[in-house]
Amino acid sequence: MHNIKVIRENFEEFKKIMKSRNVNFDLDSLLDLDKENRKLIQEKEILEMEKKKISKLKDKSLFSKSKEISSNIEVINNNQNLVNQKLNEILSSIPNIPLKDVPVGKDENFNKILSKHGDIKNFSFKPLSHYEIGEKLNMLDFDLATKTTGSRFVFVKGKLAALERAISNFMIDTHTQLNGYTEISPPLMATDDTMYGTGQLPKFENDQFEIKIDAKSDRKFLIPTAEVILTNMVKNQIVDLKSLPMRLVASTPCFRKEAGSYGKDTKGMIRQHQFYKVELVSIVENSNCKDELERMTNCATMILDKLKLPYRKIILSTGDMGFSAEKTYDIEVWLPSENKYREISSCSSCGTFQARRMKARYKNKNKDSNFVGTLNGSGLAVGRTLIAILENYQNEDGSIIIPDPLKPYMGNIDKISVN
Repeated sequence: MHNIKVIRENFEEFKKIMKSRNVNFDLDSLLDLDKENRKLIQEKEILEMEKKKISKLKDKSLFSKSKEISSNIEVINNNQNLVNQKLNEILSSIPNIPLKDVPVGKDENFNKILSKHGDIKNFSFKPLSHYEIGEKLNMLDFDLATKTTGSRFVFVKGKLAALERAISNFMIDTHTQLNGYTEISPPLMATDDTMYGTGQLPKFENDQFEIKIDAKSDRKFLIPTAEVILTNMVKNQIVDLKSLPMRLVASTPCFRKEAGSYGKDTKGMIRQHQFYKVELVSIVENSNCKDELERMTNCATMILDKLKLPYRKIILSTGDMGFSAEKTYDIEVWLPSENKYREISSCSSCGTFQARRMKARYKNKNKDSNFVGTLNGSGLAVGRTLIAILENYQNEDGSIIIPDPLKPYMGNIDKISVN
């Protein structure tokens, strides 16, 4: 959420920045609404002062005039509320301002590759896709999921289900024992106010799964990522400075409609309506966001280093970043069957953008009130890590080698073979 006063004072610069973020509505109307809003507030204040003076006089002959003023105040107040609502609707739909070192560009073609890590294996045979491997093992069943639930769902069975769980447990243990995160088992539903706080509403409502409990209850949504529920743990609070930084991790199912991805990745597990993800969230003093983003990204890549999966690190352009982000690193893992890298994690700093929406503050050493800084990142997407292991650790006979760090979670077996 943006401060209209800051926009007003730096409007031309703000318009230029928003153009780089693909904002496609008339920003000039924002200033017109702001001007109208301030005008109505001023008119209301003048009438309220006049009414106060009349009240002090205690002159009965001025009673009708006082009543007329009250009526006018009510009309102006209603008009101002409508204008203010329109103003806030626009403000709540404007994305975050990117940091200076974010590449300027309209889409993913302007992203920059920062580094590559790990060795890409040369197979002596044509590597299969993860869904071909899974079906050959009789441990991934997309047809059954379509019958029971619909498209973009899967049954993971047997040893692959155990491997999926092992991946999640390994990630959680790494982040809690080595990286200093506190594990949280959160609710999987969020209110509309909570979804608003992290920026999922109102702009991305079409991507969310709404849950109807009963006619009287507030709107609730299945979480699209644990970021939503973890970040909102500090909403409407003044956080104790001594508790910062807060570093939280959760392994949860996530639910997304993928409304804008019709026809994309229809085969396999790359783009599902339901998937597991280990999510990292940091709540920090806002001046520490840049350093925390580097730290968080390193925590995420540590998982891939330990699993010996080849990957690259990318900084996203202004036009490709998420709505709430001020800077984002994507981590992409190598998939042999596609002969290319695919996203397995996004780590973002949101600065104070989400904190303003959540009203989450802390008092600094001088007892001044400040908005906290928030960050989030996948550490990692569990399903996509499973995909990467299936493809990078496959053998010609269709079996899968278990990466060494996961063996203790898998009863120390060396591989998964065709039944």
